[in-house]
Amino acid sequence: MLDILCLALAIALAFGAGKLASLVKMPAVLGVLISGMILGPNALNLLNQGILDAPAYETLVSFLECCMGLMLGSEMVWKKMRSYGKQILVITFAQSLVTFGVVSLAFSVIFHFMGIPVFLGLIFGGIAMATAPAPALSIISEYKTDGPVTRTLIPLAVIDDVIAICTFISVMGVVLHHTSNGSIPGYLILLIVAFPLLIGTLVGWPLSLVLKRISTGKKRAAVLLGGIVLTAGLTMFANAYLMPFPVLNYMMSGMVYSAVLANRTEEKAFQETMKYCNPIVGACFTVIILNLGAPLDYHLILGAGIFTAVYIIARAVGKMGGAALGAELSHGAPTVKKYLGMTLLPHSGVSLVLTGIAISALTGEYSQYGDIVRGTIAAAAVINEIIAVFVARWGFTLAGEMGKAGNKA
Repeated sequence: MLDILCLALAIALAFGAGKLASLVKMPAVLGVLISGMILGPNALNLLNQGILDAPAYETLVSFLECCMGLMLGSEMVWKKMRSYGKQILVITFAQSLVTFGVVSLAFSVIFHFMGIPVFLGLIFGGIAMATAPAPALSIISEYKTDGPVTRTLIPLAVIDDVIAICTFISVMGVVLHHTSNGSIPGYLILLIVAFPLLIGTLVGWPLSLVLKRISTGKKRAAVLLGGIVLTAGLTMFANAYLMPFPVLNYMMSGMVYSAVLANRTEEKAFQETMKYCNPIVGACFTVIILNLGAPLDYHLILGAGIFTAVYIIARAVGKMGGAALGAELSHGAPTVKKYLGMTLLPHSGVSLVLTGIAISALTGEYSQYGDIVRGTIAAAAVINEIIAVFVARWGFTLAGEMGKAGNKA
């Protein structure tokens, strides 16, 4: 009972920290992450190690990760994605894959000379691909920006994390092959992608028929959330009984489930349904980030300085260079080529979830390297999030798009 009360208090404090961060014009995720670090076992110990290791708590986090996928999948409407056109896809893939290549190469070279397994550099490359578009999108709303950069960023934000998640899952298949001493069969990489696709579709398809028969948003939301519980439960079953190791991605299962419903439900009805679900998704996000922040040791963050600097710089080079390359290949506007990359630097949210997945795969003799990943990404999330907000605003200013939406006739 005491652990439950401690967990409830920690969640309430994290939620308050997120609100406080928003009041001072910073991303809420930053406040939640820092509060988790303060409340965790390495500081105030309100969220003690016993809570974090409890099977019931780990199950809860898995369900919440699946619910997080609801947010991503709701934007994967085929009609919208098809309307984005070839240019958006070229730019998105270019900036994602160039970022992966630059960051992976940088860390692989460093790890080679330090005697650390080189393949671990792929983890950093996979995590670096993810973008947190909320800060840049909030600038669009606040400063009423409009122009080529703005119109490219909005659809790109939808597609970017999908590419990141799929690439990261493939990377984790390679990592698991090494960390399990080669005992993982080659087909596991396929299963890591196939099971979430299968589970999300099997649950989402029949429920889409049910949603069409329901007239009120509240009732549809209840069915939608019930489907998420079922999706998470089936993923948990597959993880425990159908996989040699529990490595299935709950967020991807939820994302596929949500995408199926979004594409098979009338748009207005689905958006009305999501309005009721969004507060719950936001609460899930708070708990997940709190969970990722709790194990962080500020000593590790302070000690990971060189890795953090390399990560932030390499990721910035990849995002900005990749966006410029994509714009060049697709004949994008000059402002897109020059300044889009500056709006893609915010980096938390999905990246922190991916970090948790990566750390869980570093077991046995490789568990010592989990501290490097955790400390580097945590420090980068805090430092980069602060810098990136200002860089994104600067990018819109240089592109000449500030206030343009308000000037429309």
